[in-house]
Amino acid sequence: MATPLAADRFLTALLDEGLDVIESGSWRTHNRNHKGPWGPVHGVMMHHTVTKGTSTTVRIVKDGYSGLPGPLCHGMIAKDGRVHLVGYGRANHAGLGDPFVLAAVIAERTPPTDNEATVDGNRHFYGFECENLGDGQDPWPEAQLLAIEKVAAALCRAHGWSVKSVIRHLDWQPGKVDPRGIDWPAMQARVDKRLGKKAPEKPVTQTPPPKAPVVDLSQLVAAAKSNPKAAGTPVTYSGVKVVEAALVDAGLLSKRYSDGHYGTTTVTAYAAWQRSAAGGNYRGKEADGIPGKASLTALGKKHGFTVVS
Repeated sequence: MATPLAADRFLTALLDEGLDVIESGSWRTHNRNHKGPWGPVHGVMMHHTVTKGTSTTVRIVKDGYSGLPGPLCHGMIAKDGRVHLVGYGRANHAGLGDPFVLAAVIAERTPPTDNEATVDGNRHFYGFECENLGDGQDPWPEAQLLAIEKVAAALCRAHGWSVKSVIRHLDWQPGKVDPRGIDWPAMQARVDKRLGKKAPEKPVTQTPPPKAPVVDLSQLVAAAKSNPKAAGTPVTYSGVKVVEAALVDAGLLSKRYSDGHYGTTTVTAYAAWQRSAAGGNYRGKEADGIPGKASLTALGKKHGFTVVS
């Protein structure tokens, strides 16, 4: 637990770690503090942007989208390794997550598999978006990986944290996959070494992948037919977020609409999946955007979740 660093101390910590930092506008006062508290902070969370092009990405993470106002992080780590500071204070990056993961971060233990979304992460984590398409194919240049390492180490050093205080969005919120494509155990080893820990004598091995989320078809269909459409209203079934994350990965749904509400935009995206070859080549009423078992199973098989009836 810690009080957030003052903005100037935050900047100094990054510069002292050897990072190339670009200050974007009035980043020190650009925040969402009027929507809730900022702090105490417990760790650092890494994301990917699902965008291409540094200037476009900076604008998006700074200003946000309709329905998801910026800033969407505190800093954006570009492909070239430069860190663009876009906000400071409460930012729309983490959303709701697992209380047991938060407890593990506070205790600096390896977090359990996330299966709840009930705790406000925007209050408790520094957030960094990393410029990457998030499709598992877009490369992570060494300059960018080095910057991720330095950012994590800088904030851990400033707060006296270990590498266990650095997590991914996928560790926090069910259905998330970011930052996709990074060898996380290797990155943890890099951060640990930078913090002055003894390097492991044996090669770092991959940890087992997180347990695949489970989506209940009957609950999902009920949510699709009854979920409230207004952003910010309660979500009737958490599995909606898992399916929306898969539709984002499939390129059928904008990330800004991955909000847990099975509204008209998600219906349209799922209908596109049903019409696709991978989703079953359905037509007419069979491609109405309401999930069926065959199309949902195909989506889960491709994007990492299992389906129960």
